[in-house]
Formats: sequence, C-alpha cells, structure tokens
Amino acid sequence: MVTLIGLLAIFLVFSSSSTQLPPVVAQSSGPLEDALGGKGFDVAFPGDPLFVSSTEAFNRRYSVKPAAVAFPSTSQQVGQIVRAGYEFDYKVVARSGGHSYAAHGLGTEDGAILIDLSRFKHLKVDTDTNTAVIGAGNRLGEIVLGLSQHGRALPHGTCAYVGWGGHATLGGYGFTSRLWGLSLDAIEEVEVVLGNGTAVVASQLQNRALFAVPAPYLGIVTSIKVRTFAAPPSATIFNFNWHLSIKDATAAIAAYQRYVLTANIPAHLGIQGVITRASIQGNISFGLVGGWYGPSIELNGTLKGLIDAMPYPPRAMNFDTGDYLHSAENLAGGSLDTTTPGGRDTFYAKSLITPSRSPLSTAAIRAFVTTFATEGFASELGWWFIQLDLFGGRNSAITKPSTSSTAFPHRDALFGIQLYGSTRDNVPPYPDSGFTFLDNAVNSILKNSPREWDYGAYTNYIDDRQPNGASCLSYYKEGFETIKRIKRVYDPKSVFAFPTRWLSEEVAV
Repeated sequence: MVTLIGLLAIFLVFSSSSTQLPPVVAQSSGPLEDALGGKGFDVAFPGDPLFVSSTEAFNRRYSVKPAAVAFPSTSQQVGQIVRAGYEFDYKVVARSGGHSYAAHGLGTEDGAILIDLSRFKHLKVDTDTNTAVIGAGNRLGEIVLGLSQHGRALPHGTCAYVGWGGHATLGGYGFTSRLWGLSLDAIEEVEVVLGNGTAVVASQLQNRALFAVPAPYLGIVTSIKVRTFAAPPSATIFNFNWHLSIKDATAAIAAYQRYVLTANIPAHLGIQGVITRASIQGNISFGLVGGWYGPSIELNGTLKGLIDAMPYPPRAMNFDTGDYLHSAENLAGGSLDTTTPGGRDTFYAKSLITPSRSPLSTAAIRAFVTTFATEGFASELGWWFIQLDLFGGRNSAITKPSTSSTAFPHRDALFGIQLYGSTRDNVPPYPDSGFTFLDNAVNSILKNSPREWDYGAYTNYIDDRQPNGASCLSYYKEGFETIKRIKRVYDPKSVFAFPTRWLSEEVAV
C-alpha cells in the first residue's frame, strides 16, 4: 500500500522548467479566461508572450500544451483554480520544478490547467523542534542553502534545479538516504488543496485518511512540514573507476552486490555503481561513486573489502572532503545556484528496483553488462548512463518502514537502478533504437530472474511506455487496487490529471 503523502502530489513531478514570471494580464475571451483572470494571481493563455516559454517540457520528447498556466501564491488561490477546472471540465495539474521525465507537470494530454507552484518559496525552520515548513515550489538547491543556515539538512537528490514538491512526495533518494531515509520519510504533515478547492492539513493526527491512504491525484500539496537532521561536520564524496571486459564487469558487479549484502555497512555510507560507454567495443566503464558522512579517516577501511574484491585496482580514484554544504555543492556539479534556468534534454529513462531477498543472478548480471558492452557501444545515442543505487544493505534507513506506511512500497529494495539515454547534443528526435536499447537492458535482467521475481520501479523515474499492468504493479505494488478505489471516492470527476497514460486507462471512473 502507498500513502497520500507521496501520491497526492504525483503530478508535482516536474515537466518543464519554471521561473518567476512578471505579471501577465489575461485577455478575457471565454469562460475559462473569465474564471481565472482578475483574481489576484498571474495567468497566461495561448497567445500570451510568456505562454510558450512557460510550457516547454524539460524532456523534448514531449510537447504537451496546457489550456492555461496560472501562478498562484496562496493555497486559497490554488483552490480558486481547481474549482474553475471542476466547473468547466478541465483537468488540473500542478508543477513544482519542471523536470518530470514524462512531462507530467504539463498534464498527461493537451488542454489541462497548469498550476505553477514556483511562487510557493517559503522555507521556515523551527529551531526548537528542528522541523521545517517548506513550500512545494522550492528547488533542492534552495533547500540545502536555507537549511544550512541553521546547521540542518534533509535526505534528497543531487540536482539543484529539481523541485521539492514531486521529489519529496514520491520518494526523494540521495546519498544520505541510507542514514536518514527518503525525503518522504521525513514528512510530518502536508497542506493539501482538494478537488472541491478547500485546503486542509493532513498528518497522523488530523485528516489521517488523507495522510495515510494511497490516492494519487486527489489534491495539490502546497506546503510540507518535515523533521530535519543535523548536518554532518564532515562529508567525503568519492569516485573509483575501471574499464572492464564483460567477464570482469560481471565479476565486479557481482562483488558489489555481495559486499552490500554481507558487509556490516555503516548507515552513513551512500554508494552507487555507474556504467557508461567505454572506448573499446566489448567493454564498459564502471565506477563506484558515493558519499561518506562520517569521519574521513574511517572511509578507506570501510571500502577496503569492496575495492579488494574488484578484478584489479581502479585506474582512477578521487576523494573530496569538506563540510556537508561542500559535499552538496560537489554533487550538484559545483554550485547550488538555481537562478540561472536549467537546460533541456531529449531522453528516455527507465528504472528497476531489485529485491534484497532475491539478488541479481550471475546470469542476469552478465546479460545486463553484455547489453551495454555491445548495443550500448554501438548505440546512436549521444550518451547514456546506468546507476545502481544502493537502497538496502545492513543499517539502511530506507528499508526500516513497512511497505504500507509510505508512498514508497519497495522497502525490501537492494538496488534502485536508473537507466538514462540522451540524444546527441540533447536535441530531438529521439531514435527508436534508443528505446530498444534501454528496454533490452531491463529485459536482460527480467529474462534471467525468477518468473515471479518481485521487482519494482521508481515513480520519480517514470516511464510511460511500459505496458499497463506491468507499470502499475511495479510502481505501486499491492497499493494499486486501493489507489483505484480511493480515486473514485475522492475525485469521481477526475479533475486532477492522472500521472501516466497507462494509469489513466487503468483507473477510468
């Protein structure tokens, strides 16, 4: 079962970069324009100068066009917009940061009302309780900088431009997640605007059904209260790299898996395996990258068993030690600045979450590696990468909650695998062979795993090309049936655009 904390705001999983816009005056020419214009918030319609720039998808594979883009700054204004969608039979969708892999922040089809949350920038820290109230329109870079002023931090991803709303409410993995959990695990309450336009607070103590019952697209989360964590005084970002043959790469990944299953890994170690294209056909580039949030003097001893188990010593290694803020800047590419608009890309991504109780077989690892050493080497894509993020292992905070306690049901997870392929120069069109390549990579594991293998997928790496049944179950597990039932109760008119085309079909009401 999954919870509303993550699924209420599934639609917040960004679709196009948004920035603060100067006031836009709507020209009244129809019922929707009359309903949204002159209400105290800015709104743009097709034909307005800023409409095009404010509806560009981060992923250029998509060109979803809303009917209007509204820029509220209060929950009451969000409620007005939602009521207009209900009255005039428009889908309503919210956008937090603009980086949805499938452009869901623009709607699942043309003609939705887009509520841009970029003006929900409040961030207030209560130093007595070490909690923070964070507006859904904040970017991760802004949150890191805001919390650091109080010596506090949160678990979350690395990209400074990613919006908080969708990232946090659907998961929110980063290198501190084994220590502190996912972003959504830190959530204590949310402010939600429901389909009737009213704003309510949901927590374990009030409106608990809304807080704990799985129901994507039942409302728009505008503000999130979280518990924060003391920023570690020392943090080290590390990187090891090898160029490996298929045989050696298979042995390396098998050793990585064996290490995380058997070693008593401290919670303050976050790590991922990274596969990229090598310069020689039949080989891959393999890296071990991570964050260490304990005393730097203890890092080498912790990693020794893993590095010694590799086929041979790394060809390159790097360690960058500083305070926690410095580590966040490192992972963000050197800067947490979000004032400069981020770039766009043309890409396809998939994910696969592997269960700890049924690790990857040697045959699956070999087939997986072979796909990258052969198809990946010859691919017409400009670049691609594969990340094997460690979710599990001993002492991981990710695996402590029950599968039904949050919006992230994969609490038996070992690895969260992201597969990402981009075009040359990041421009369209995306080639059909690029889809086939990444699909084949995932299938290479599935075909070499048990028939009833309990794998999953990560909603923040949404792939709307999956078959209906496989998608719903891999993302939401047993909670999917509850999602359908609650959707019919709380949003019978389906005002809120559902997160994916396949899910919309499955939850037809």
